[in-house]
Amino acid sequence: MKTKDIIATEKKVILGTYTRPEFVISHGDGVYLFDTDGKKYLDFVSGIAVNAFGYNNKQTQAALREQSERLWHCSNLYYTQPQVELAELLVYNTFADKVFFCNSGTEAIEAAIKFARKWASAARGKENFQIITFNRSFHGRTYGALSATGQPKFWENFGPMLPGFDFAEFNDLESVKKLISAKTVAILVEPVQGEGGVYTADPEFLQGLRQLCDENNCLLILDEIQCGFGRTGTFCAYEQYGILPDMMTVAKPIAGGLPLGAVLLKDNIAAHIKPGEHGTTFGGGPLVTFVAHDILKRICQRSFLDSVKEKSQYLIEKLHELQAKVPGISSIRGKGLMIGIELKVDPGTVIKKCAEDGLLICKTGGNAVRFLPPLIVEKDHIDEALVKFENVLLTL
Repeated sequence: MKTKDIIATEKKVILGTYTRPEFVISHGDGVYLFDTDGKKYLDFVSGIAVNAFGYNNKQTQAALREQSERLWHCSNLYYTQPQVELAELLVYNTFADKVFFCNSGTEAIEAAIKFARKWASAARGKENFQIITFNRSFHGRTYGALSATGQPKFWENFGPMLPGFDFAEFNDLESVKKLISAKTVAILVEPVQGEGGVYTADPEFLQGLRQLCDENNCLLILDEIQCGFGRTGTFCAYEQYGILPDMMTVAKPIAGGLPLGAVLLKDNIAAHIKPGEHGTTFGGGPLVTFVAHDILKRICQRSFLDSVKEKSQYLIEKLHELQAKVPGISSIRGKGLMIGIELKVDPGTVIKKCAEDGLLICKTGGNAVRFLPPLIVEKDHIDEALVKFENVLLTL
């Protein structure tokens, strides 16, 4: 099929939940994507922080082939070795004692909500169920995750939302204190608000949330679905804040684009979750967990994480230099290779013109765009991206 035929057929047969540009991605290599007409794009979206090692990665492909010849799927009614080995890697490299695997970040949030309320029901009584989350947050699009998302624009025409969620102001500890009550069982927060505009939590804020949870017998749940696993320069973002959560949701880069999410949790919560109280058909299958083990054991290497920090510093410095040269940038924020750029011009126009010039970037909250390159991006790729970005800004 030709490009125009693919697009025309898509509009007929696929539900229109995305507004897509008028090209069709064919394949990728390294940090580049290619469309069906042969055009090359420098990818600073990376599947929305999924493709940590870019495209056509030989080691990941070898892991996929190896396990595909052994076992693709086996019911969670039975033990499989790849699942156990991935859970062991996650427990060893994080705060967690136990892991629950699912298929996506949204499913991980749904599970975390259930686990928090089950813990509270057993430890504090069934009348305790409130969860504090934050304005500008984003936790997913199924009903529990959507109800926990602090952006009313996502609720419009889908109400009513599920009860049991209170919304505080991000980086405002006093607003959290005003909401805590005897019924509060957990605080759910992103260390870096991804879809909300790439706003980073202040260290004092996350440390204050940890203290509030300790004082009020509540759980601190971190959503590191977008900011976790190397994206901010440490294996987990919480490592930069001097705190440990009680529970954490992860997904995006964990299996290199194969569907996998997870909830990491402490034993005192896990002890209250019994067989039959939660489950998944596909989550944690042997194929995806084998690939994920290969990916995460590479990401958690100190040398790799140091390289992310180095390239992050370079990108941020170059962006500030660009801000001083062109009139279109209001501010730059973020951590690691998760950068938000607030614009004085229409971000949709910038994204469109960047794509026309061979650079893929994406929208985030407010008037901002995101830079989310693969973690293997090099400085010359950053230079290439910024030349294209500058050229677009100078035309507006």
